[in-house]
Amino acid sequence: MMRLSLKALTIAAGILWGGAVFFCGIANAVWPPYGAAFLEMTASLYPGFRPSGTVGSILTGTSHAILDGAVCGLLFGWLYNRCLASTRAGESLRITV
Repeated sequence: MMRLSLKALTIAAGILWGGAVFFCGIANAVWPPYGAAFLEMTASLYPGFRPSGTVGSILTGTSHAILDGAVCGLLFGWLYNRCLASTRAGESLRITV
């Protein structure tokens, strides 16, 4: 098994999640009922983001989502590589903090 590139996974996850929020925000601005529940849920997670369909709101939500996606991608990659290293060494999988 191969290790994951933390840099690549961080960038990819940030772009993927940021892009999802961005495109849903744009679609909601063009067709107001589209993605309203998703944007409401996203607004409950990110302070300062309101699902109003304005350019400022879309950019705020997108920037929060890029950062959130990047952090989650980094943590996932780190945890995967850590678990992979411990199973390669023949150890049983132990989670230590």
